[in-house]
Amino acid sequence: MFEFALPGDDAMRERLALLSRFPFSYSEVGALETPVFPAGYRADRHRVLLGRGGACYERAKAALQNWEMFNLSWVRLHPQAPPIAADSAVGISARFLGVWHVNFCRIAYTIEDKGDVETFGFALGTLPGHVLSGEERFCVEWHHEDDSVWYHVCAFSRPGKLLSRLGYPIVRRLQARFAKDSQIAMACAAAI
Repeated sequence: MFEFALPGDDAMRERLALLSRFPFSYSEVGALETPVFPAGYRADRHRVLLGRGGACYERAKAALQNWEMFNLSWVRLHPQAPPIAADSAVGISARFLGVWHVNFCRIAYTIEDKGDVETFGFALGTLPGHVLSGEERFCVEWHHEDDSVWYHVCAFSRPGKLLSRLGYPIVRRLQARFAKDSQIAMACAAAI
């Protein structure tokens, strides 16, 4: 859905309530838990070193819980800080060429593992009407072996609508821009 101005909070709540009852727009829900990239989708992996140690990991974890990776000038979340819980629905607005495009997702699953590599995160799955079809996982990891803390974004997607097939090169550029910008946002949040 294209908008010249961001939709109001009431309109977004109504859309989220309606769409949250729909199934995901792809059948491979949870594939990134392993992570396995299903056939027929474009696979993306991005990661950046955030720092070292438990304090850095806790800052990175808090940043993920506060959706800092979406704290970008050209992206907005609806609601602003949705709970990190399976089945939480979220609207994501992205501005491109002065127009806001709104897509809806739902948290497919959450991750919280302890051990040699502590991991915290979640995956967003696309809902009907999203420009793409697929899943995107956001997580932070603390590797105890070398004390390194990493931010990972991995995704599988393919065009979900005719318009996204026609504009797929633009959609891919926006995906790459988001990955880079989200890494910068998370690095800043973890460094504080």
